Amino acid sequence: MKVYLNGDYLEDRDACISVFDRGFMFGDGVYEVIPVYGGRLFRLSQHLVRLKHSLDAIGLPVPLTDAEITDIFTTLLDGRSADASIYLQITRGAAPRNHSFPEGRKATVLAYAQELVYPDETLRSTGVGAVTLPDQRWHRCDIKSVSLLANVLARQYAAEHDAMEAILTRDGYVTEGAASTMFIVSNGTVVTPPKGHAILPGITRDLILELARADAIACAEIEIQEQELLAADEIWLASSTKEVLPVTRLNGQSVADGRPGDVYRRMKGLYDEFKHQFRSGQGV
Repeated sequence: MKVYLNGDYLEDRDACISVFDRGFMFGDGVYEVIPVYGGRLFRLSQHLVRLKHSLDAIGLPVPLTDAEITDIFTTLLDGRSADASIYLQITRGAAPRNHSFPEGRKATVLAYAQELVYPDETLRSTGVGAVTLPDQRWHRCDIKSVSLLANVLARQYAAEHDAMEAILTRDGYVTEGAASTMFIVSNGTVVTPPKGHAILPGITRDLILELARADAIACAEIEIQEQELLAADEIWLASSTKEVLPVTRLNGQSVADGRPGDVYRRMKGLYDEFKHQFRSGQGV
């Protein structure tokens, strides 16, 4: 696999960073994952805006322009037309171990392209399992940080309890999944928690809301109490790689009748059509 590392394109086996890189030592960095459909970078401008938000929030100057980042991605894709994803990670670079920011150090920039692996289609038709867990992450989840240990532990707990995802709660309210945005459907209305420091501003989240509003599906960005989650008619997960995925089992119990709901099927159709048009060269 070819990777981009600090100005060079290398085979992954030849790409090396210092053991003193602050991304390795402290998790001092941020990342983005950008889907690629039919060779086209999906919602790239929105991903770059979120990247800049994350970098600004941790006080790390953007080391490349948007045009330079786009050129890197295009080179890594190398004309491929199959669906893929781009992973981009930027850390504060290598420096002697010290918690405060080092001066005059160059950021480490890593990027690579890989095949986009979708959830099995049977999961979209039958749904997946999820569990609820207290949200033990830090209080700046709007930053797409590489410090993901709390998310890893939550996902491992889910895996050990025959579930795909952990849905996190804080002070009696739902925040998001360990690696996904969370939606419920209640009385025909699609509901997702509002943006803020407690959740990542998801690109797929925003698209789902756009599609719902354009198709006259009622939706709201409001706090979701844990009791509302447990009583929901439908529960969805969403992310760049999951797209939109129904949860039909929560904490070992069926969600409603245990099958993907009508509103999910409608949204999946809208999402698939939007993606088809984008892949064909329409839309942004």
